[in-house]
Amino acid sequence: MTTYKNGLRVVDAGAFCLEPGRYEIRENDPQAPLCPFGNQRRFSGFDKKTQEYVRFTTSVFRKIRTKMENQRPPLPPFTEETAKQKIQMAEDAWNSKDPVRVSLAYTPDSEWRNRNLFINGREEIVQFLTGKWQKEQQYKLKKEYWAHTGNRIAVRFEYEYHDESGQWWRAYGNENWEFDENGLMRKRFASINDLAIEEKDRKLL
Repeated sequence: MTTYKNGLRVVDAGAFCLEPGRYEIRENDPQAPLCPFGNQRRFSGFDKKTQEYVRFTTSVFRKIRTKMENQRPPLPPFTEETAKQKIQMAEDAWNSKDPVRVSLAYTPDSEWRNRNLFINGREEIVQFLTGKWQKEQQYKLKKEYWAHTGNRIAVRFEYEYHDESGQWWRAYGNENWEFDENGLMRKRFASINDLAIEEKDRKLL
């Protein structure tokens, strides 16, 4: 039996579990119906299948919010446009040189091969990046789209830095990325080669 409240169909846990992917929460949506007091709702339920606004029970609302908080859009399957968005987000995070910020883009059990190192999980990622950016000073990175399919993206990149002796380096590399359904990277395989350069030959300023 369908239940309505304040003119909106109520979606309970039973209905939600049948097709969880059809429902979403929209925040500050100007098209959403006003609340009974005539104010705009901060959160509105929406049924993507029927293209109508709905009302979630408290348990359903919490489930969807929890899922949203664990997501990192854009989500797979990727288009060329969303793959490039993902690449730009990664470039910005790595150029922040903040190991914790970078690690949050990966699954808690993310699997890496970085050159000849095998790294597993966010804790090891933070440890690795902390050491990396202590050694690689004035680090600057540029990533470029190469290809994509489904939940995978291929990237070429280069970055420049100088070591503790003052020697400048440019590193060239390729990465293969695989993402989970929440847009978190679960696999990263990177092959990288280094070229010694003069400071005057830097390209990434």
